[in-house]
Amino acid sequence: MREPEDAAARRALAPVICYPNETLPEPPLALYRAARTGARKVAEAVAPPREACTFEVPAGHFFRITSVDGPQVGDLNLWNAKDLGERFYSGKTRALHGTHLTTAERMWSGFPYLRPMATIVEDTLGWYGIDSYGGSVHDVIGTRCDPYTGNLLSGVDYHHCCHSNLTRALADHLGVSLREAEGHVHDVLNVFMCTGFTRETGQYFMKASPVRPGDYLEFFAEIDLIGALSACPGGDCSAEHTSDAAACYPLLVEVFEPARGALEGWEPPARNGYDGTHGR
Repeated sequence: MREPEDAAARRALAPVICYPNETLPEPPLALYRAARTGARKVAEAVAPPREACTFEVPAGHFFRITSVDGPQVGDLNLWNAKDLGERFYSGKTRALHGTHLTTAERMWSGFPYLRPMATIVEDTLGWYGIDSYGGSVHDVIGTRCDPYTGNLLSGVDYHHCCHSNLTRALADHLGVSLREAEGHVHDVLNVFMCTGFTRETGQYFMKASPVRPGDYLEFFAEIDLIGALSACPGGDCSAEHTSDAAACYPLLVEVFEPARGALEGWEPPARNGYDGTHGR
């Protein structure tokens, strides 16, 4: 196909940020961190290798995801514990913050709620930044490894991908069928995963995660949450993610309760203020 004469000029046009986020309400990190200092551990869960776990976090509590034993990435889903219809919206989170999340950025829920569900308060991989390949950690661009894409590309049925792991874990937590639980599983925050897009083809890539045992990502729960975390079958995702070939390790989830009065003046965020009339 022939390029138009003004092709270079068209390509040279400067980009415009779609959603300037300077007006987003800033999380009160100083308040959160002060509350975290005196918090006590009240619960924990472990996602075994190639499996998932669930956990609950009341509003105003903290939860921490930690790498233990070896480098491991995880796929995280969040729901409103009182209304499973409100769940993490990776696409809008990406539009508001960027392709990868770190400290002071938030996991937002979908329409019609569109409010912060959790705020990242600590990230021990925050030093990584963006590498020479364009890769970074904690992405909201990957969808989760799933058995349907695996079947499409290789013709096999693999049951320990993150989608299936999350489905089984949520079904057990809620006491419902796999079919019902699967309808609630959604696109994830890829915790510790190092990803980006190739410059040549724009394809989604993964590379060995920089995570090491003891690294963690910690959140403040803005509303009552149910979480599900899958320890990805890809391990550190340095080679592949939908097989039993990679070395895999558990991920630890811990929940912390602040001391009484530590969050004085804080309230869970309200639902989005749009009136819902859609012009009618």
